[in-house]
Amino acid sequence: MIYRRLGKTDIHLPSIGLGCMGMSHGYGEPNDEESIATLEKAIEIGVTFWDTADIYGDGKNEELIAKVLKPNRDKIFLATKFGFKPDLENNYEFGFDASPKYMKIAVEKSLKRLNTEVIDLYYAHRIDPNIPVEETVGAMADLVKEGKVRFLGLSEASPNTLRRACAVHPISALQSEYSLLSRDVEKEILPACLELGVTFIPFSPLARGLMTNTLDLSLLKDGDFRKTLPRYQAEHAENNTALAKGFALIAKHKNCTPSQLALAWVLAQGEHIIPIPGTKRRTYLMENVGAIGMVLTKHELAEIEDLLAKYPNIGDRYNANSNKLVDKN
Repeated sequence: MIYRRLGKTDIHLPSIGLGCMGMSHGYGEPNDEESIATLEKAIEIGVTFWDTADIYGDGKNEELIAKVLKPNRDKIFLATKFGFKPDLENNYEFGFDASPKYMKIAVEKSLKRLNTEVIDLYYAHRIDPNIPVEETVGAMADLVKEGKVRFLGLSEASPNTLRRACAVHPISALQSEYSLLSRDVEKEILPACLELGVTFIPFSPLARGLMTNTLDLSLLKDGDFRKTLPRYQAEHAENNTALAKGFALIAKHKNCTPSQLALAWVLAQGEHIIPIPGTKRRTYLMENVGAIGMVLTKHELAEIEDLLAKYPNIGDRYNANSNKLVDKN
């Protein structure tokens, strides 16, 4: 295992973490038995940075993780998030509340579901447009003083918001989508993280499975979150399927899988980056860690850029409703 430092802390985390959302939420049917086996395998191979959120499965993901977390608490660096409120009539529409009042309720529920006394990294899952970030982070900092949380993070925050937050309390991690198909963060967010000493945590570094070249988009079930996203629809799906096939050929020439090549590309973009590919299967977990230590040549990087340029019609990463909660201030 190769490790990377978390923000300005003395904590060093495995350079690839584990996104746990798909075990309980968003992608297909849950398989708790395989998910637990995957969590246990992750401990065995050193993938001990786990990411969840209270909204994943409406708390079920935290409860699932707790089954493995409790007897292994000293081995796991655990991140969870607060803020989203489920709309019971529509699984893909959420309210959001990052107020101190709601946060105090949310953190107690997460601690109880996780069956732990402390959360290692606590994120505001989005930036609440109705609450100054200083107010949210100030309340989160109180949790640190109370010993309920060790370090603070933000998700989908703009560089300006991140700077304002850091002025209140150290922010150790900023999480946002980043992959070969989602590169908006390269312009301002990645440099801001580097400047401020904040670790950047890419979620969906495999573009929600698109870069694996294993998805038949026509077979996605109605309950799959990806069916709501532009990249999986109409002409974007056709473009992205062709892109994935071309990417798989580059991976073949390098004697690795497309997933490994995609993760190696993300890791190559900076030492302050720790991606958290999600999986609920041991097979994919083992495949993903195979990217650690891979080196990409200038020729390979250029070949990837040329391929991306051939298939520009990738589509937006979110639909209009989800995009409203991405901070742009």
